[in-house]
Amino acid sequence: MIELLATRYAYVTFILLISIGLYMVIASPNLVKKVIGVNLFQTGIFLFFVAAAYVEGGTTPVVPDDPAGPALAVVSPLPHVIVLTAIVVGIALTAVGLALIIRIYTEYGTLREDVLREVRTND
Repeated sequence: MIELLATRYAYVTFILLISIGLYMVIASPNLVKKVIGVNLFQTGIFLFFVAAAYVEGGTTPVVPDDPAGPALAVVSPLPHVIVLTAIVVGIALTAVGLALIIRIYTEYGTLREDVLREVRTND
């Protein structure tokens, strides 16, 4: 079991990032901490995609000079492209979320979810 954990440390890190991010989203009443938790969750997913796409001894998917040469393991660039796109989308969503949090703070003076619910029910 320890040998498996030592060789698959990217997957252990993936599970830790997802667990910590999910815990932050569920347990924290602070909106900024929730956004940080979502970002940790996203980072765990990105790590999973990149770790799953890793091919031991893989080469770039370029047409070789000699097509009759030895067959080599080829790394697919698709997961990396998807992760890059998801990073850009995640940054944009984080910026929008933080802008909304700033607006909520200027309107209500708090970032705690329970206080916001109480204020909204009184309005």
